Amino acid sequence: MSHLYVATNGLSVWSCDAMGAKISRMPSGTGMYSGSQVWALASHRDLPNMLFAGTDSGLYRLDQRENFWTHIPSPTDTMMVTAIAIAADNPQVMILGTQPSALFRTDDGGHTWRQLNAPVKPYTSSGFYGGEKDSKTKTPPANAVKHWTRVTQVLFDPKDSRQVWAGVEIDGAWRSRDGGDSWERISDSLDTQDIHGLACIDDAKGAQKLFITSPSGIHVSADAGTHWRHIRLESPWQYTRSILERMDHTGVMFVTNGNGPPGSGGKLFRSRDHGETWNEVSLPGTVESSAYFLGVHHADPNLIYLAATLGQIYRSEDGGETWSAVKRRLGEIRAITWLPG
Repeated sequence: MSHLYVATNGLSVWSCDAMGAKISRMPSGTGMYSGSQVWALASHRDLPNMLFAGTDSGLYRLDQRENFWTHIPSPTDTMMVTAIAIAADNPQVMILGTQPSALFRTDDGGHTWRQLNAPVKPYTSSGFYGGEKDSKTKTPPANAVKHWTRVTQVLFDPKDSRQVWAGVEIDGAWRSRDGGDSWERISDSLDTQDIHGLACIDDAKGAQKLFITSPSGIHVSADAGTHWRHIRLESPWQYTRSILERMDHTGVMFVTNGNGPPGSGGKLFRSRDHGETWNEVSLPGTVESSAYFLGVHHADPNLIYLAATLGQIYRSEDGGETWSAVKRRLGEIRAITWLPG
């Protein structure tokens, strides 16, 4: 049996142990305020029955057996935890991303944290003035509105946890080769610094490929982010969010697509050749906002969830070949995942 978890923007986490048929909100009595903004969900194969959530009040850990959230001392008050990464080879090592943008690392499972020396901007004016046109000058115009940047994803190299990448909305893509002690920007050659998602896979020959998603589509790198190649989708929109490989690691990948945030239309694309070519996947009915988030787990590569930003949820039980719509519709969704029941 699987157990679905859906993070929302202001209505905490919703859960269901019946394949998405009867989703209900986890009440405040389960340890997390039921009005929380929840931005990220993460789990680790060496921590069964555990789920981590990044919220507007820091980091929480769910014990699925007890159905109870425990608050972990972590960045709070002025910062939302918006991204969580756990090292593949050591579940005690985690890096959190926040809004305003900053990065924090723990080496002891969350008992202590240190802020990493990442020169990301906590605020920006780019793209949020004059009809959301990007600024090409160093000096923002007089009507620029300063706003927080946000770490959208942190990703450990699955084979070498000393290498880490982070995407920031809106301050580019960053790479660390020493576990987070130092960082370098790797997105200067891109046409946008608005980074949404990250994925790292091996191709058919065992060579590493790094992907990022952005409002202008997919970019792929064969050298860990030093150089990039642009991939366009056969879609009227190039706005992309989540990207991942199916958990059987056979080169089948998925990327979510839509016409903006939150959007009024969404699509899902699949690649069968390690991200080289992409084709649209048929979804039931009309997707009424941008497709944003994907939920997978190594326990069953065939069970995949998809969420559109304004509450629609879809499920595949055959590895993404066919999809059904979950009847219950929620508010704004910020992450989706599942754990074995």
